[in-house]
Amino acid sequence: MDIAVAIVLLVLVAFVIIVLVRSVRIVPQARAGVVERLGKYQRTLNPGLTILIPFVDRLLPLLDLREQVVSFPPQPVITEDNLVVSIDTVVYFQVTDARAATYEIANYIQAVEQLTTTTLRNVVGGLNLEEALTSRDQINGQLRGVLDEATGRWGIRVSRVELKAIDPPHSIQDSMEKQMRAERDRRAAILTAEGTKQSAILTAEGQRQSSILKAEGDAKAAILRADGEAQAIQKVFGAIHKGNPDQKLLAYQYLQTLPKIAEGSANKLWIIPSEVGEALKGIGSALGGSKDGQANDGLFGPDSDAAKAETAGPAASAGGPADGGVDLTGRQEP
Repeated sequence: MDIAVAIVLLVLVAFVIIVLVRSVRIVPQARAGVVERLGKYQRTLNPGLTILIPFVDRLLPLLDLREQVVSFPPQPVITEDNLVVSIDTVVYFQVTDARAATYEIANYIQAVEQLTTTTLRNVVGGLNLEEALTSRDQINGQLRGVLDEATGRWGIRVSRVELKAIDPPHSIQDSMEKQMRAERDRRAAILTAEGTKQSAILTAEGQRQSSILKAEGDAKAAILRADGEAQAIQKVFGAIHKGNPDQKLLAYQYLQTLPKIAEGSANKLWIIPSEVGEALKGIGSALGGSKDGQANDGLFGPDSDAAKAETAGPAASAGGPADGGVDLTGRQEP
């Protein structure tokens, strides 16, 4: 008898424990649960503690209300120019209505994957390869718009759709690499030619400025040399006029200057000026008086040209108009 009572008590305790376990439910944060009463939707459980009627209410698996990221395997897509590209997509979505996600669609993840694939083929099918590679933002926007509109009644909100990779065929990749390499080579050649052109322009400009500065320096140097020679000639000319030389002294100096004309190893021919005879004749007449016993009458005697020049006055001594000579200033007197 005692054993039977003990068994009944144990059964009652076990039944109470089972009822409590099935009655008390704790829903974590960012989760949601759907409760069915006798097989019919009754309510949606929010995070926290809740009490269910055992053996009447049934709690379905909890749904995650956080934003989820699902990466789908690469899908082959044919572009407008009949090229098959492999596109890998990533979808960001969030469950906003637990009831709709439970009763409106059997498997919302698989549904989002299939809808993404079909929409992607429709969008990329109207683009060529180059547009598909450079229009990712446009493709993402179109995919998001179509998915968000279709999944709204499933209690799902699609926030972002990203194309993780677009892989064209290997032959197309090789052609694209060659094209890019040729474009880079063309740009490098253009930049090199432009640099050579600028270098040549700068070099020519520098040479032009250098030539101008050198010509200006040569011109100034020539002017300074000419000024110096002019001043030297003027000083020599003034000194000659101040010394008042006679014709015989000039002839003597002329003869002394003649040998300097033949100086130098390059002179093979020496042309004697016609004035040499006149100069020798003047010197000979000046020295001829010493043979008659007169001490240098030709140069300094009473009948010499110097004495005649003193008697005739300054004009005659300078070879002026008195004897029809040439003025040292270079003017021919009548």
